[in-house]
Amino acid sequence: MLIERDHIGIFGKMNSGKSSIMNLLTQQQTSIVDPTPGTTADTKTALQEIHGLGPVKLFDTAGCNEEGRLGDKKRVKLFNDLKECDLALVVIDPSTEDFTWEKKIIGQARELNKQMLVVYNIFKEEDEKKIRPVEDEIHELKFVNKIRLKANHERYRQPLLSFIIQNFESKNQKIELIPFLKREEYYVLVIPMDVQTPPGRYLRPQSMVEEYITRNWAYPVSFRLDLQKARSQKPEESEQEKKRFFGFIESFKKRPHAVITDSQAIDVLRHWVPENIMLTTFSITMINYFSRGRLHLFVRGISACDNLKPGEKVLIVEACNHSRIGEDIGTVQIPNFFKRNFPKVVIEHNFGREFQENEKLEQYKLIIHCGGCMIPSQQLLARIRDLTALGMPFTNYGLFLSYMQGMDTLKRVVLPWGTKTAHRIFFTKQVL
Repeated sequence: MLIERDHIGIFGKMNSGKSSIMNLLTQQQTSIVDPTPGTTADTKTALQEIHGLGPVKLFDTAGCNEEGRLGDKKRVKLFNDLKECDLALVVIDPSTEDFTWEKKIIGQARELNKQMLVVYNIFKEEDEKKIRPVEDEIHELKFVNKIRLKANHERYRQPLLSFIIQNFESKNQKIELIPFLKREEYYVLVIPMDVQTPPGRYLRPQSMVEEYITRNWAYPVSFRLDLQKARSQKPEESEQEKKRFFGFIESFKKRPHAVITDSQAIDVLRHWVPENIMLTTFSITMINYFSRGRLHLFVRGISACDNLKPGEKVLIVEACNHSRIGEDIGTVQIPNFFKRNFPKVVIEHNFGREFQENEKLEQYKLIIHCGGCMIPSQQLLARIRDLTALGMPFTNYGLFLSYMQGMDTLKRVVLPWGTKTAHRIFFTKQVL
């Protein structure tokens, strides 16, 4: 496996201590440290191996607040460096007064969905008291993890390294699409093709799952479920569809290892799939993969559902902008559930990239996110970081539709993803 270096950039104003941070990390005089403004004329780089993280390339950038034509040129280089970085370390000297450029760097890093950490460099003890006003002025800091240190003291090196390792996720960290997959086992993909299904192709989650199973020497088998018949009030129609499904399952000489279904069919499949076959959904699979294994955070968010009060708001987030017709999950099925069970709860929507521009996240009591398969993983992770920093509960379409069918169903669709995630159900059950 090819290991790429993670790029870590150090950004901030002149004399904020960027070069001292660089030297603290490298344990050598990589960058010149001097009180003269503009000492770092161009970006300095250093290659390093950080134990617990791996190979990195460090960027010590020029001060962002230098004036004149030279300052303009340095800023162009600085923002180009920011685009290259996987992690931005923003160094702030709280004793200074104007934080215009820190705001711009933080804003640009958020716009680019970069992982970001803030380092408060404390020159004098009294500067500690000036941190609160800084955070009042730079509102985006509430989304960012922060550390306080004295960059010119060697004893802060290990705390800084630990802080980075704890809060930064390397792009080299591997995540499996279906961690419970076993070679030469059968996997049934239940796909109800409705009016929203585009002709000539599978949806992205379906094609990703099928390709992954095939590539890993297992056997994907698709079953088209007629949801209208399965839910029919006419017993002969629903029984006919049930019989067709059972006939399909019983046709296997070797019992399928798991059934992965469209989330909207979970109300039917929870009854039809035998207990000795694992059951989960495409939406749950996608959110675990694109959140890089953070499914347990979405499971934890379910606990907010039964605490909703009249007049409170729920935000439904769908990352794509497909044409919505029929019984759309985000605009019809989930809102209908709230109308029946929480009639006075206010439902609002974000589509596509709107989420990043929504500055009023704290007004919502719950965020319900789609599978996230149509946005880059970095963007989904940026959303998770924001919500986590705010202490906002969030969950996912597949988890919520399963929760609608009861805790037993929720527990069942989560069980394939491991004990850590399944334990969240017990936590949730106690809260509810």
